[in-house]
Parts: sequence; structure tokens; C-alpha cells
Amino acid sequence: MAEQQQFYLLLGNLMNTDNNVRKQAEETYDTIPGQNKITFLLQAVRDASAAEEVRQMAAVLLRRLLSSSFEEIYPGLTLEMQTVIKTELLTSIQQETSQNIRKKVCDIAAELCRNLIDDDGNNQWPEVLKFLFDSVNSDNVGLREAALHIFWNFPGIFGNQQQHYLEVIKRMLVQCMQDQANPQIRTLAARAAASFILASESNTALLKHFADLLPGILQAVNESCYQGDDSVLKSLVEIADTAPKYLRPNLEPTLQLCLKLCADTNLTNMQRQLALEVIVTLSETAAAMLRKHTDIVAQSVPQMLAMMVDLEDDDEWAMADELEDDDFDSNAVAGESALDRIACGLGGKIILPMIKQHIMQMLQNPDWKYRHAGLMALSAIGEGCHQQMEAILQEIVSFVLLFCSDPHPRVRYAACNAIGQMATDFAPTFQKKFHDKVISALLQTMEDQSNPRVQAHAAAALINFTEDCPKSLLIPYLDSLVQHLHVIMVAKLQELIQKGTKLVLEQVVTSIASVADTAEEKFVPYYDLFMPSLKHIVENAVQKELRLLRGKTIECISLIGLAVGKDKFMPDASAVMQLLLKTQTDFNDLEDDDPQISYMISAWARMCKILGKEFQQYLPVVMGPLMKTASIKPEVALLDTQDMENISEDEGWEFVNLGDQQSFGIKTAGLEEKATACQMLVCYAKELKEGFVEYTEQVVKLMVPLLKFYFHDDILHVDFLFVTS
Repeated sequence: MAEQQQFYLLLGNLMNTDNNVRKQAEETYDTIPGQNKITFLLQAVRDASAAEEVRQMAAVLLRRLLSSSFEEIYPGLTLEMQTVIKTELLTSIQQETSQNIRKKVCDIAAELCRNLIDDDGNNQWPEVLKFLFDSVNSDNVGLREAALHIFWNFPGIFGNQQQHYLEVIKRMLVQCMQDQANPQIRTLAARAAASFILASESNTALLKHFADLLPGILQAVNESCYQGDDSVLKSLVEIADTAPKYLRPNLEPTLQLCLKLCADTNLTNMQRQLALEVIVTLSETAAAMLRKHTDIVAQSVPQMLAMMVDLEDDDEWAMADELEDDDFDSNAVAGESALDRIACGLGGKIILPMIKQHIMQMLQNPDWKYRHAGLMALSAIGEGCHQQMEAILQEIVSFVLLFCSDPHPRVRYAACNAIGQMATDFAPTFQKKFHDKVISALLQTMEDQSNPRVQAHAAAALINFTEDCPKSLLIPYLDSLVQHLHVIMVAKLQELIQKGTKLVLEQVVTSIASVADTAEEKFVPYYDLFMPSLKHIVENAVQKELRLLRGKTIECISLIGLAVGKDKFMPDASAVMQLLLKTQTDFNDLEDDDPQISYMISAWARMCKILGKEFQQYLPVVMGPLMKTASIKPEVALLDTQDMENISEDEGWEFVNLGDQQSFGIKTAGLEEKATACQMLVCYAKELKEGFVEYTEQVVKLMVPLLKFYFHDDILHVDFLFVTS
């Protein structure tokens, strides 16, 4: 009893807001043997006198324990203890008065059941199936909910008996979806049906057999949305993604419903976006199926454009010095993304005729939001409508360039965005045909001193343009480009010193780097114009908020050095190396997300190319941090639906749905740096040859496990496999 009380205190500390208290509690919890944990946690869940949040915490931990450590713990329990756990869980579901706790106990039961299906598909907990049938036919609504919740959580619960019970399962779901007295039962039944469909995605006969459940699911989608619940709609998105064939017999009503929900401004933004997501996802997973319903696709396009117009007036926007991440929940971002994806999914032959007229009207609208949306829409469809837009590129570019002089700064910004995107999507044709007009328009827009945000975006568009611009086309403009960039850099350097603003300077430094990279040796005459200022920035921009500027400047210096060659760069090489070495010495103090890290790693490799054998002396300083970055091991996790809800908002996690309410998560933060670091190691070996020999062994040990060998057409191919390291 005393131990159980201590355990309650521990559970309380695991929820403590004080990091130190919580960390200590986690360490203590980890030392408790697994079998004891199960006993303590189960007692806590069943103890009606304990605080609800303590019981909830115990339920979550017990489910996680069964999910992550079943094989280590459960088989070692006595048969009697295993029986007690099963009995206690089912009794708890029947007796529990708290709806929250009952739901969590259902999750534990589903998790245990998932682990008790053996390799032959035998369910080693037959009592749970009897419990399901009894509960779903019970007069007690709570028990009916519990049965559906368990089935939703683990639709494979029938194991190898599923075919035998198929009619019973179907009858159970139909009966619950028609429960007129209890809307929550209808909603849960629809979710359970969707879960079962998703688990059976490859069983064509089953999908066909259950096709007549879809109208009930659609009805539940509609009802639940207007009750403020989007869970069934999310299930429909999953079906569109994983089992689109299931929707084929009822595709028309499915699309009509989604169109209706998307257009209803009384619903939340998230609900409207999810409804649109069903249509967009189908364009990716079942394009041929969707192409037979172009009338509905044509009606969805104005909905996307209407979302893109959903912008707020913000007087501070043009002066902002920090580029905030896109608000991915906003209608404008969701609409733009949907347009991009549906254009790629269905192709320009279908989408361009549907959208062209709408965009032309929007661009002539006196309200800036429509003009902005029209230009952003043009940017979004370039990739998907490539072939069709290329044929009328002259007309499009001439029209877009007019908006570089629009009276509203956010429309000028959108015009720069469209130019930058087209410069990438249609390269090098775009550069060859429109270099004179585009360079002139961008340089003019970059002089917009009163709107730094527009200036910065014009510089960003120039980067896109020069990156893919043939050298011969850029050379005639080099004088003009360099003069403009130098004037702006000097002015923005003064602004940095006086006001601390840096946004435009960050982009201009990258523009200079891009021009030098394309111009190569032709940049030599301009070298002395830029290098002193660039070195000054690296030396003095040491504050945390200037990390990105410093990183971009390091990149710029190394790219200019590479462009002009060793002879021109050599007088500055020693000073530049000392600056880089100083940053490198502070490397261990840099935070993991410091943007300077990736810029530094790439800069060292360029310096190695410039200096050749003379770079060897710097290896002892460079190799430590480089090996550390190349050795990053990404966090991976197997998560169920509830864990995902807590983690999905976290930065840098991506998920793959594995079915059965489970997903594989990988934290991708750091993977790009890891890939870059590995490439740099290869670069050093290639440039320094025998000078790299003392590092060969440790590099080989690191790299070989990252290689994936495979044969295709009897040829051996090798890929880097960063994720699985």
C-alpha cells in the first residue's frame, strides 16, 4: 500500500511543470522493473479514489508500456497475472463512470489485443471478442461506445476469424451508424468503419462488400462537421489517401459533399481545408478516377482561389525584418498548396483552362488581395501546368512584370514571387527569352527602400534567376547588376549598424554569391568591391539574431573565392581562414539549430577546392565538427494516434501511416546537415587524396553503414541511405 502511495506521488511528479522534478521522476520511473510497473499502473487506473489526472497518466503509461515493451515484459508474467490483467481491463470498462478513463482503458485493451494476435492470426484473448459482441448489443450507450472505440483502435482484432465474422462486423457497423438516438454512436461507428476499410485496403473483395457503408460514412462526415467534430472527415482524407478505390462507386456524392463543406464559411478553416484535402489527395492517389469528374474539379478551383484571397491587412507587413514561417493553418497557404498539388496531380491540360480566366479577372480586381492571390496562383501552377504555360509564357511574363510597379507592396511582393518561381520552373527558357525585361524589373524593385520586405523578395527572385542563367547571358548585365547590388549592400550595412535591420542584407549577400557563382572568372574585376565589406560582416555580426546573415556571408565569401580562383583569392585566403577557424573554434558552443553550421560545412569544402593541398593543415580543426554532424542519428519513434496528437505539432517530425492506428515518425531536423557533411567528407577525400589518409578509417566506418547497394539491369548501384543509419 505504501509503495502504491509512493507511486501516485511519482505519477504526479511525471506531470510536474518543473523540468527538473519531471526529469528526476522519469529517471526513477525508468528504474522500476517492467512487471512491477504493470501492477502499479493497473492498480492506479482501477483506483476510483485516486485523482482523475493521476489515473489518466497511469492509463497512458500502461498503454505505452504494452506498445513499446510487450515482448520484454508480458510473456514473463505468470499465467495468473496475465489473466488478472485481461479481466481487470474488461471489468474496468464495464464499471468505470468517468468517460475519459473508460476511453483510455479501451485503448489499453486494444493495445494488449494487438499484441495477443499470434503469427497465425489467432486471437489469444477470445474473451475480448465476446465482450465486443455483448457490448455492441447492450442497452448501455457507454458500453456500445467502448466496443466501437476498441474496434476503431484495432480493426484487426478478429485475426484469422475475420472472414467468418464479416457479416456480423458489417451488421454491427450498419446498426450503429443508424442509431438515431445517439449521434456520438453514429460518429464513432463511421470512424470504426473507416478504420476497418483502411486496415483492409488491399482486400478488393472486402472493399466491394463494404461499399454500401460509404453513404453512412458520408452522412456522419456531414453531421459531425456541424457538431464541431472533424474526426470522421479526417478518416475520409485517410481513405482518399490509402484506399481511394473504395470511394469509386460513390465518388460523385463524396466530391459533392467535400465541395459543399469547403464552400461553407460557417465551418472552421480547418474543416474547410480538410474537405478540400479529400479532393486534392484524390488528384494524387486516383487521378484517372478524378479526371472523370472534371465538372467538380472545375468547381473546386474557385474555392482554392477564394481561400487564397483570405488575407489580413497588416500595416507593419512591408517593414517586417523577420521572415515568419508560413502560417500553414491559414486559408491562403492551404489554398495555394492545394492548387499546386492538383495542378501536378491532374496536369495542365485539365487545370490551366479551368483557372486561366479566373486569374485574369483577379489580376484586374481593384482589391489588392485578389491581385496578390492571382499572382500567387500563377506561381503555384507553374510546375503542374509546365507544358501548357510554356506555350503562352510571353503573354504571362509581360503581364506579371506590370505588377512589379503595382501601388500595393504586397502585390509587388507577389509579382517577385511569380518571377522567382517561373525562373525556376521554366529554366533556362525563361532566362533566354526574358533576361532583359526581368533583370531590369527586379533591379528596379530592389530599390524600393520604403518596403524592405519587397526589396528582399526581389533579391530572392534575382537569386532564382541567376542560379539557372547561362553565363553568356548574364555577362552583359554584370556591370549593372554589380553596381546595384553594391549600392544596396552598402546602404543596408549602414542600416544594420544604425537600426539593426538585416532582412534585405541577408538576401543581397546571397544575390552577390549567386551572381559570382554564375559569372565565375568574369567576377574578378568586382572582387575588391565586395570582399572588405563581407569580411567585416563575418567579423562583427556575432549576435545571435545575426546568425543567418553571418552564415550567408560565409557562403558568399567562399563562393566568390571559388569563382575568381586561387590567384585572386590568395591574398585574402589567410584572413578568411582565420575568420572561419574562429567560428569553427566556437562550433561546440553553437546550438544544434544554428543556421551557421550548414553554411560553415559547405564553406570549408569550397575552401578545400580553392586551396587544394594547402588545405590539409586545417583538417585537425575541421574534421571534428564535420564528423559530429555526419554522425547525427535521427530520432525515430513508433507512435499510435494519441501519441501523434501530442507530437505532431513539434518541429521537424514527419510521419508515415502504418495502419492499425500506428505511425512511424522520424525527426528530420539535422538530416539535411548530415547529408551535406557526408558529401563534404567525400569532397575532402577527392581533393586531398593521400593528404586525407589518416582520416580514412574513421570515415569509412561512418559511411559504409549509410550505403545501400542494389542491382538494376545487372548494374550495381549505390545510394546514400541517411535515414536508416
